[in-house]
Amino acid sequence: MKTLVLVEHDGNVVKDATLATVAAAAQLGEVHLLVAGSGVGAVATAAAAITGAGKVHVADAAHLEHQLAEDVAPIAAALMGHHDAFLACSTTTGKNIAPRVAALLDVMQISDIMSVEGEDIFTRPIYAGNAIATVKSKDAKKVITVRGTAFEKVSRDGGSGTVEAVDAGGASGKSSFVGAELSKSERPELTSAKIIVSGGRALGSSEQFHALIDPLADKLGAGVGASRAAVDAGYAPNDYQVGQTGKIVAPEVYMAIGISGAIQHLAGMKDSKVIIAINKDEDAPIFQVADIGLVGDLFKIVPELTEKL
Repeated sequence: MKTLVLVEHDGNVVKDATLATVAAAAQLGEVHLLVAGSGVGAVATAAAAITGAGKVHVADAAHLEHQLAEDVAPIAAALMGHHDAFLACSTTTGKNIAPRVAALLDVMQISDIMSVEGEDIFTRPIYAGNAIATVKSKDAKKVITVRGTAFEKVSRDGGSGTVEAVDAGGASGKSSFVGAELSKSERPELTSAKIIVSGGRALGSSEQFHALIDPLADKLGAGVGASRAAVDAGYAPNDYQVGQTGKIVAPEVYMAIGISGAIQHLAGMKDSKVIIAINKDEDAPIFQVADIGLVGDLFKIVPELTEKL
């Protein structure tokens, strides 16, 4: 079985999400990669070095500079003539491109898989992760998105893939790149951070959120996350959001500060190796999944903890 994996990149570096997707694809069979972009020679070389990589298909053209889904999907769909499955990570990029590939192939997409049980059998979460469904696909061609936190990332080194140029097609004209407002931070990106410190609505304001969470995160070298309630209240930007409608993370350590633990938040972080919860409500749902729980006033506990680190 031949698989085609979408390589996520920023024009220079292959993103970690791709490494988990390759791990899932390797369980299905031979792994080929698709690199789309403009001036992506370095990315293609890096992709070929990924453990398990076979052929690396490179679509390099000016209209692919911003990797618009409407332009990338037809390239992937065309390559599916020689592949049995298309896999992308369940990131914003992957969830934008994969459905379009499925539509072009006229097949059902299998979303957010957590394990590969066979060539056409997979498990995926439903009901915000409270139940795990085992699904079987009858489609000859499979389009799959992968929950990156469920698969151990393969190494960036050790592969010996061959690079092959493919037809990049033309611009679809259905969408255009207007601009990007990117937040810059010296802290680790949430989906790749080994430690995450998250704050909830109990912090009370944006000022208190940053005054308490940021120093602790800096001491730990951690990424900063937030519950949806904190984001909706304006305490933190959207890209901090962890949960069912935010980012799915599974760091070594996840600290939930002032987060009650609504089911939607738990869906995004309950696979973390160690969960530490600080909340004044001893009956908060977060304590049901926490490995370490501290009941008390976060406004006293967090500054003291930060000071002693």
